[in-house]
Amino acid sequence: MNAANKDQLNIVVCVKAVPSTTEVKMDPKTNTIVRDGKQAVVNPFDASALEVALRIKDERATTGDNTRVTCVSMGIPATERLLRDCVARGADAGLLLSDRAFAGADTLATSYALTCGIESLPQAADLVVCGKMAVDGDTAQIGPELAGAFDVPCVAGVSEVVGLCGRALTLRRDSDEGSELVRVELPCVITVSKDAAALRMPTISGVRAGEAARIDVLTAEGAGADLARCGLTGSPTQVVRSFVPERSHESVRIEGAPADQAAAFAELLEGMK
Repeated sequence: MNAANKDQLNIVVCVKAVPSTTEVKMDPKTNTIVRDGKQAVVNPFDASALEVALRIKDERATTGDNTRVTCVSMGIPATERLLRDCVARGADAGLLLSDRAFAGADTLATSYALTCGIESLPQAADLVVCGKMAVDGDTAQIGPELAGAFDVPCVAGVSEVVGLCGRALTLRRDSDEGSELVRVELPCVITVSKDAAALRMPTISGVRAGEAARIDVLTAEGAGADLARCGLTGSPTQVVRSFVPERSHESVRIEGAPADQAAAFAELLEGMK
């Protein structure tokens, strides 16, 4: 993941298609997940990541510096529509990894497939931008795993790109301890919080560009991926089953002095294990 051209900054944005609703229910009869959303959308965190990349591109354009933004996704063929929408909003190209061999992938197998896709691009990535997490998974693992695969630094939870000076990126990130400024050298991977930036609307010319854009589609073989590391086969973690937790609305009232109440409460907790 080294810079391919000192005069051009190559940014890769990883995007995921997610259901258009966050309302998730469990069917107690079949123990299956039911979503009311009908159409997939770009993961909101990834939409912020794209806007962050586009703002870097805009800022560099003011000084005559060239920047190329490529969106990479793994999904079903219909995901191509979302990549065209990314181009309509300002991205330069889209790459879709689509193959039955990728189905059932956990985060490790997903990050491996994305790594293969990014490495297949004609120009090496200087910066990979990911959403902090996906709204349908909440693992927040893809960005750090990509950084590990490329052996580059990772800054997670970025809330603002303060500036890019030469090969140094200054970022603001939020943590449990507060906010901090981080300076990191390219190449690197960053993950972006949902509130970092609101994705711009596409222009008419952008929509036309998106419709006319060539979205490259790669199979596992085309990406040079090892099938043993893809999909269910390459996933060390798997969902064994989904179920609705049993809940009881019974309550117990504890009377007596505070010391007696504490002892009784401790006994109840011990019985719950």
